[in-house]
This record gives sequence, C-alpha cells and structure tokens, in this order.
Amino acid sequence: MKATFLGTGTSQGVPIIACNCDVCLSTNSKDKRLRSSVLIESDTTTFVIDTGPDFRYQMLRANVQKLDAVVFTHEHKDHIAGLDDIRAFNQKQQTPMDVYADANVQLALHREFYYIFSDKKYPGVPSINLHNIQNNNFTIGDVNLMPIQVMHYKLPVLGFRINNFTYITDAKTVSLQEREKIKGSKILVVNALQKEKHISHFTFAEAIQFAQEMNAETTYFTHISHKLGKHFDIEQELPPNIRLAYDGLQLEI
Repeated sequence: MKATFLGTGTSQGVPIIACNCDVCLSTNSKDKRLRSSVLIESDTTTFVIDTGPDFRYQMLRANVQKLDAVVFTHEHKDHIAGLDDIRAFNQKQQTPMDVYADANVQLALHREFYYIFSDKKYPGVPSINLHNIQNNNFTIGDVNLMPIQVMHYKLPVLGFRINNFTYITDAKTVSLQEREKIKGSKILVVNALQKEKHISHFTFAEAIQFAQEMNAETTYFTHISHKLGKHFDIEQELPPNIRLAYDGLQLEI
C-alpha cells in the first residue's frame, strides 16, 4: 500500500498578497506546499483524505486516474473546498463518489455544496454517496481505517490509522484514550504549523514532543506554514527519526 502527499501546506499564515519571505522565494521544490491532503492506494482501492482548494491541481499533478472515495478530517475550508471537482471522476467512472465524513462535516457539506443535495439537480453537478463516520473502524474497499479524534482548539478533528500508518492534521491536543490508538504506528504524520505559539495547532516544539511520546519509527510533519521556515533549514533541527514531509513524497505503508 502507498501514501502520496498531495499537499503539506496550510492556509494558516499565508499572505493574501505576494510574499517575499525566504520560503516563498525558495527555488527548492520541497518549499512549494499546497494545502494538506494525502492519497492512499492499495492494489484495488484509491482514496484521498481531504479535498482542499488545491484538489483539482493535486489530482492532475499526481496523474490520478481512478478515485474510489473521499475521506474528510474536518469541515474547515482548506480541507473541503475542492469537493466540487470530484465531478470529473463522476463523469469518467460513471458512478457517484463515496464520501466519508462525521456529522459536523456533513452539515458543512450540505451548507457549502447545497446544490449537490438538491431535489432538482442541475445537470453535471457532483454526485456523492455520503457515509457517516462514527467512533468505529470502517473499510473502503480493501483498506481498514481507524478514526482517531484530536482537538483543534475546541473543534473535534479526525485523524486516521491505516495499518501502521497514522495521519493527523490540525491537532492541538490528543487525549490519552486516543493516543492509545496511535501507539505502535511505524509511520506517524502530524501537523507542525510554526515555531510561534498557536491556539489550535501544534507548534514545531509541541509536534516534536508529541512525536517522541508516540515513539513511531518515523514521524513526518505536515500542515506546515511558511512561517516555519525552509525545508532544508528546518530538517537540520529535527531528531534523526523525524522528517518534514513535502508535496509528492511517497511512502510504502
């Protein structure tokens, strides 16, 4: 099974106008970060976790020819805004897209994409089958997912464990009960927004501490703001078993 990072960045801390910081001016491709998302591929099943505003370009860039499902972590725009573009897969595959989301995300999808759920649909609008995620394992094709609830300040956010791979974005706190679900992971992916304090995201230091407590064989940081710094520079500050993820990185899971 394979995980491909479609995006490792975030809308947090990104200026509306052109930025002249070292990261934005960097010529290193690893500093070019689209909004966070990951593609999971088994022998028979392909799905994506989150469809942010960059979803269409991410699918084109990764040359994704088949998509069986979408899984959502939470309802913020930088994680759901690209859902409309699943219509291309509807047309190619001639089937509705399976979408997995908890109750909060479902409410947001009905609000933001009301036309998908209309009784009188305009021709060509996205077609989805909506599945409710609760606090139980579920399967997509031949892939089993274990939901892990973390807190994004006061907002519950879902991470997922797939075999020995755990993927978490937008965490600030993780309960002892949920940490038990993570323990034993060989690969942990977790957010590390910036070095400065933040109300709803792990800082760089907090992410390192969390990674060391979870003790995965390798941890990758994602959901990275340009405020954190350049990829090469930050990697020099990390312990040997912790790395920065980057767009296009592929892992065998």
